[in-house]
Amino acid sequence: MSLRLGIDTGGTYTDAVIINEQNQVLVAVKSLTTRHNLAIGIGESIGKISTQLLADIEMVSLSTTLTTNAVVEGNGAPVCALVAGLSESQVKKSGLTEILDDHLIIRLEGGHDASGRQVKPLDIATAKAAILANKDKVSAFSVSAQFGVRNPSHEVQLQELVTQLTGMPVTCGHELATSLGAPRRALTASLNARMIPFIQDLIQAVRDILQQLNIQAPLMIVKGDGSIVNADTALVHPVTTILSGPAASVIGACALSGSRNAIIADMGGTTTDIAIVTNGQPELASEGARVGDWQPMVETVKVYSIGLGGDSEVRFYGGSIALGPRRVVPLSLLALQYPKVLKRLQAHLDDGPTPRHNRFVTRLESNQALINQFTPIEHQAWEMLEHGPAEMETLVFENQDVAKALARLERKGMVIYSGFTPSDAAHVLGHSSHWSVEGAKLASQIWARQMRHLYGFGSWEKGNSQEPAQRVFTLMNDAICQTLLEAGLHQENLLNEARSRNLAGLMGKLILKNGEKDDDNALFGINFGKSHSLVAVGAPAATYYPLAAKSLSLDLILPQYGHVANAVGAVMGSVVQRSEIIITQPTQGIFRIFHGATPFDCTNLDDALNQAESIVKEQAHHLAKSAGAGEVEITIRHDNKHVTSELDGDLFVEGKVIAVATGKPVLEIKVTT
Repeated sequence: MSLRLGIDTGGTYTDAVIINEQNQVLVAVKSLTTRHNLAIGIGESIGKISTQLLADIEMVSLSTTLTTNAVVEGNGAPVCALVAGLSESQVKKSGLTEILDDHLIIRLEGGHDASGRQVKPLDIATAKAAILANKDKVSAFSVSAQFGVRNPSHEVQLQELVTQLTGMPVTCGHELATSLGAPRRALTASLNARMIPFIQDLIQAVRDILQQLNIQAPLMIVKGDGSIVNADTALVHPVTTILSGPAASVIGACALSGSRNAIIADMGGTTTDIAIVTNGQPELASEGARVGDWQPMVETVKVYSIGLGGDSEVRFYGGSIALGPRRVVPLSLLALQYPKVLKRLQAHLDDGPTPRHNRFVTRLESNQALINQFTPIEHQAWEMLEHGPAEMETLVFENQDVAKALARLERKGMVIYSGFTPSDAAHVLGHSSHWSVEGAKLASQIWARQMRHLYGFGSWEKGNSQEPAQRVFTLMNDAICQTLLEAGLHQENLLNEARSRNLAGLMGKLILKNGEKDDDNALFGINFGKSHSLVAVGAPAATYYPLAAKSLSLDLILPQYGHVANAVGAVMGSVVQRSEIIITQPTQGIFRIFHGATPFDCTNLDDALNQAESIVKEQAHHLAKSAGAGEVEITIRHDNKHVTSELDGDLFVEGKVIAVATGKPVLEIKVTT
């Protein structure tokens, strides 16, 4: 029997499934994700599968939301960005200053023009000094140069310099994107570099466990476009795994539901990811999918991803309550893991409310580059968390310096707060019971007192946990409905305009209002998704989506095994690799092929196209084989731009030759001992 093992590592849960040759789910298991040591959660999930089934594994494939969550939450490893030829305004436009400290963005003389000619020599001396000054402060480097896609020689020189001086991971912009747009390419390269430790930890954790079990099947990982690559390829370009989890969930949801026209909604603890599937195919976002506030230049399934999940923090904002985008540990989960928390929650109820009630701190990440930069008081705070959560209310009075240090570590993404969440509300209302119901009820009462006494919001009586929880549950429903509408607008490329005019909010109010009244004489009649079913997957889907589907009058499908759809989708994909070459006509009769460090010219367009085809075929075939494909099929596509001139007639301006190599992964069966 030939089986495949699919694993999905999310912000809250790590799922594992066994799929047979008929794509049937034989086993589906879950364990809590252990972010500080991923191997623990992955090992617990795989440990729930019988050794008899594990003996027949021919392929292991991963999907993950860790990279997506890192982008949405603004977390990531420290990175030094080397940018050559970019102006100060371009750096500001790129968004680099929002994800990196100013001193880690190094502007250098250099870069090329649109024809691939050097504008200024690369400032090697400044680059060398910056690399040596920052090598002990960061986990990786990113490199991007002006018109690096037309001539990557300066990026290659910087890459070689980083490798020579440090041996650390380094990402070049031209390796990730072929489109013009230096600022976005610089951001994409830096996001890639920031994610390398996440993917390294994940892949190493899985490799260690597979080695322990003597499973020697190939290890693959899902990219954001739904295809798969081997682990070594993913380690070089982890940014391509942005939306890995959502892409896998789309594939898994379609396979599990059998739907060809569907709104796929995947809700986890941290994010909600929505994709539209029509005639069995999700659309690809060739310009890059929007993830939170960012749009890196990576081809992915067109997914709308926002920070809304079961573990989203319920907070006071703008005169009312709001959800997310920050993820916190639900008090119901924390109380399950650390029962002593219940006693402290009860004590909070007996004290006057403060903003720190419900707030405990636990370890989240263990990035060594950041740990090396801890101050002595931050080291003290970090070591204190080794044995369990710390209570902020107590620390503020007993050791304010440690409390401040923990707050700094939270901003760095190294630790995580607890808080009241929709998951807690669901436990209070009886929609969930897998964590501590007592912890959820106490958290609800504490949160209600905070809202009433600190912010003047709500009028719930002391001891009432049901009504505050119901308010949060209703808020979650409204947020899901608006998110679905925004995803539809995103699909139609109207989201930015809709946001500027608050159209999604207005549409949501009208649809929900009409749904409540069920009035045939309503002045407005707005329908949504009539041609598509709503397929909801993810652990919290069954809790929240029945009400959302009813509110929007959508047909809801909650497929069997939908709670592990990502892990199912992880083993369904093929290896797909692309290679592209740009051809321009800078002067009449000269056709310039941009390939490698030195663009070259042809005097005949057909010759240029044929040479470009030959190059991209070879590159795509090599990439697919390197990424783990067996037999490879290659298709060629041309995207040419012409203008019509009265003097010259039809005139070639620019063309792109694209080779797409597709193949099933090479499989291997090794019996466990």
